[in-house]
Amino acid sequence: MATWMAARGYPVHPLAPGTKTPAPNCPDCRGSLHAPQDCPCPAQGRWCHGFHAATTDLRTLRQWWQAEPGFGIGVSCGPAGLVVIDVDAHTATLPDRQRLLPGIPIDDRVDLTGLQSGFDTLALLAAYRSRPNPCEDTSTLRVRTPSGGMHIWYRAPRGGPGFRCSSGSSSKVALAWQVDVRAVGGYIVAPTTRTAAGVYEPLPGARVPAALPLWLAAELSRTGHTVETAPAAPVAPAGAPVRASEGPSRARRPRGAGRRVLGSLLDEVRACGASPEGTAFSEKLNRAAFTAGGLVAAGHLTAGECRDLLLEAADHARPHQPRRNVLIVEAGLRAGSDRPIHPKERP
Repeated sequence: MATWMAARGYPVHPLAPGTKTPAPNCPDCRGSLHAPQDCPCPAQGRWCHGFHAATTDLRTLRQWWQAEPGFGIGVSCGPAGLVVIDVDAHTATLPDRQRLLPGIPIDDRVDLTGLQSGFDTLALLAAYRSRPNPCEDTSTLRVRTPSGGMHIWYRAPRGGPGFRCSSGSSSKVALAWQVDVRAVGGYIVAPTTRTAAGVYEPLPGARVPAALPLWLAAELSRTGHTVETAPAAPVAPAGAPVRASEGPSRARRPRGAGRRVLGSLLDEVRACGASPEGTAFSEKLNRAAFTAGGLVAAGHLTAGECRDLLLEAADHARPHQPRRNVLIVEAGLRAGSDRPIHPKERP
């Protein structure tokens, strides 16, 4: 399975026999503190530093598994271009209802009787967005975990935003209670891996990951999972005139009653052009697109007008990534279309 995964472009690293944790470092690495990127071991054919050592080199992988046939298989999600939804079924006390779906208020009249795991919260999120339950998505690879949970494998959007890992119990970045995310900066246990608790078994359906659904991409952006990877801003040649960035007063803004909300959000997106990173550009663009989708659903704007305004603002701030801008805008508009917005008129 390790070479099968690697042959399909998924960087692989060994897991300690019978566990779901990376194989231990060599004695030298265990006794010293150094950054994984500075470690000489991977170049020498050793597996130190877990998913940082993941490779698609078949010769290296054969050497590793010949040295220890009992190794499990880990896949480094970021380099593999994977976003895996990790659904837990742990026995735990149900948190306050406002922590079940971060950022989405759950009315006290909603009966939560029987809700007890990530299967329930992910189904609740899908129902709230009027989308199919990912746990029942037979078009993509799904793996049953020994603890009774599920790994739902998806391909990250090409040219789109990257997504980071999170824990479903986190109070900061989380998709849903007991629903973890495995993406950039993490790894996932490959199917057929055997641990002391049991085997990671692929479920009926597809055997390869499908594209991440747009609505899930929008939810990940909304909940703060986006990873910025924008390159540094180009340096102007010496002596070249520097053009000031176009301010909100000169940029196109939606006009008319009910459109001031989107206009202010577009201004925030354009303002990100002042810096190539660290401005939460993706989150701001997704918020603007989500709001625009709600305004369209309520009849305050047309879809074509919103899309043009959003892309104009996005391309002003990040002109080097038009494909990624389109993905964020389309996902946000689609997700927002489920929640009509009726702004209050100014007196």
